Amino acid sequence: MAAASLFTTERRARQVGDSLKVAISESLSATQKSKTDTSRDNKLAVKGPGGSSNVGIVDRLLKADATASGSDSYKGSGDTEASGSLSGQMAVSVINVLPNGHLVVAGERSIAMNGGLQTLRFSGVVNPQDIRTGNQVQSADVVNARMEIAGKGEVSDAARRSWLQRVLTSSLAIW
Repeated sequence: MAAASLFTTERRARQVGDSLKVAISESLSATQKSKTDTSRDNKLAVKGPGGSSNVGIVDRLLKADATASGSDSYKGSGDTEASGSLSGQMAVSVINVLPNGHLVVAGERSIAMNGGLQTLRFSGVVNPQDIRTGNQVQSADVVNARMEIAGKGEVSDAARRSWLQRVLTSSLAIW
């Protein structure tokens, strides 16, 4: 790591292999609403010109007097809402330095507990000017930030549908 200035001994991440802290403070909220209301009416009337034919079917067709009508309508609506938040701190390493001097960073932190394993992965691009005192950057300042929490173990397995359940759910959901 190189020194930040001549007047301080604080070192900041600048090259591959250097580390820095990411202060993760993310919150996401999304809402989507949809409403559809359509209707259609159709009417048809036929009045024949009449005629002098005495042949049964031909006479009935020429003197036709019929009407038909139909209608259909559809109303549907749906709401979707999702929210989540993630906060904490983790160390990441510089894995590449771009030609403009920005730092590509990545890190992973795993916690094993009660037969399960939770892993937090973080990656993104950091502008060195956004690195603050303490060699720290806010997650909101990281470009193309990607945060992923993955779990393994009994709790994760119990919360996830098996492949057979997914197939049956998708194939039997016709109503």
